[in-house]
Amino acid sequence: MFSDQTPAWEKLLEGNRRWLEDRSTGAGNRGAVRRAELSQSQAPFALVVGCSDSRVPAEILFDQGLGDLFVVRTAGHVVDAATLGSVEYAVAHLGVSLIVVLGHEGCGAVAAGTGVVDNAAVPAGYVRDIAERIAPDVLRARLDGATTPSEISARHSVYTLDLLRERSSVVDNALRDGTVGAVAAQYCLSTGAVTEIRAAVPVAA
Repeated sequence: MFSDQTPAWEKLLEGNRRWLEDRSTGAGNRGAVRRAELSQSQAPFALVVGCSDSRVPAEILFDQGLGDLFVVRTAGHVVDAATLGSVEYAVAHLGVSLIVVLGHEGCGAVAAGTGVVDNAAVPAGYVRDIAERIAPDVLRARLDGATTPSEISARHSVYTLDLLRERSSVVDNALRDGTVGAVAAQYCLSTGAVTEIRAAVPVAA
């Protein structure tokens, strides 16, 4: 398991276990004292690239406090220029040790991308851009053997991690030299559990 090799991922998994067991402690680091400590600078230990879905708040489901996570959220965690810039800032300037791409079951954006593939159902407005960015991942997931919406969503997380590496030399170099680790993961709406789908280039010892 990747979690055996990087303290950052294990810390997130431990936080998720606390949240699942209703013994969260993260709220203690979200008050006035912690806010004052962070007023001049920040040093998050991990970056989470996730979906904008209101049911998937990374800080809560990983039971972390203010300043612990740098979070970038778009519908279906699609990657655009603003996403890439935010990710590079976290890696190059904030020194995060871990990148997590966090997908989830029941993702409406993935469903929209699937609708484009299956029924040529193209959404109106800028939602179309989101669906069309995800549609190629739906096709790729099926070629990789995914059949259910949950499996497609999980593969989409993996492909998003691949895309970050392909599009950003900052990210790829950090992964190659071992200063940053990366995990593609899936969140279950019904249980609240986070599951590792694939890991890449663990943090150097």
